[in-house]
Amino acid sequence: MSATVIVQKIAGVSGSFAVCLGAYGAHGFRRSDRDEYLKELYATANNYHLLHSLALLGAAQCRKPFLAGALLTAGMGLFCGALYHQALTGDPRLRKLAPIGGTLLIAGWAAIAL
Repeated sequence: MSATVIVQKIAGVSGSFAVCLGAYGAHGFRRSDRDEYLKELYATANNYHLLHSLALLGAAQCRKPFLAGALLTAGMGLFCGALYHQALTGDPRLRKLAPIGGTLLIAGWAAIAL
């Protein structure tokens, strides 16, 4: 299977998870008694998750699809994952991974430009 196809498949799976998590945020999580800061973290994670799932579709078409796809996927995992985790558990320990994930997202966009 080519890197393009793999990145496209990852984009599809990531996008479907982003929509599912967005639905949970809109219907379940947002109605909970969590404070506004945690709800905002969840919304930010979901927004970045969905937008970067779409970016993966573009990455699949660039000259270095595996590099761009790997950077974007790792960035989403670290950035969005850390925010989702804190929003859902209230535990900020993984929050330190968010800046690393953000840097990987930036690198992923730069790799698309290669």
